[in-house]
Amino acid sequence: MDCMDCRASLAMTAINRHCEARSDVAIHDVRDCLLCCDNRCMKNTPQIPLLKLWRPILAMLVVIVASNYLVQFPINDWLTWGAFTFPVAFLVTDLTNRAVGAQAARRVAWTGFAIAVLVSLALAPWRIAVASGVAFIVGQMLDIVAFNKLRAMSWWKAPLIGSLVASVVDTGIFFFLAFAGSDMNWLTLAAGDLGIKWLMAAVLLAPYRVMLPHLQLWVPVRP
Repeated sequence: MDCMDCRASLAMTAINRHCEARSDVAIHDVRDCLLCCDNRCMKNTPQIPLLKLWRPILAMLVVIVASNYLVQFPINDWLTWGAFTFPVAFLVTDLTNRAVGAQAARRVAWTGFAIAVLVSLALAPWRIAVASGVAFIVGQMLDIVAFNKLRAMSWWKAPLIGSLVASVVDTGIFFFLAFAGSDMNWLTLAAGDLGIKWLMAAVLLAPYRVMLPHLQLWVPVRP
């Protein structure tokens, strides 16, 4: 089984199911198929029109704006409501990455970032909006890189490990830029926020797994 076999026999959104369904293929060959199709075949396909990505872009916009607003409301001394909503952004990116590749995932991240920062400036103080934007795009790019490194492994490893690693960087950047020098105990808040993000990364594996057979609904690339 080689790259041309995959490209000739399946749509991009069915790559994983195609390879894993081949009962005559050993595990290492399945991983080779995934790496070949995801990392090479997708690079050679035409760029997906931005309009086709409207669902993940809209989802990303909702997540960022909601998180920028909710982070202003502490639940207690070490946690804000935004910690529960922001990790959904990694779910959006990972589903897009799995469905149509890293290039499309980056476009969703950058488009969602640009739109959301503008809207967030109207809903939150400028410092929070800027901090959120910088932290968001750095975290998203890191998540996409980590996901690609691990995408041929077990279905849960790429989204979980990518989200865990990216959450550390995202949380550190956001709380430092947004609250450093203020009266807020931002280090304690950051620690609590990161703990919830890690918990949510595990919880969000459930909807990620449910969506895997339905990626065509997430990004409809077929005619």
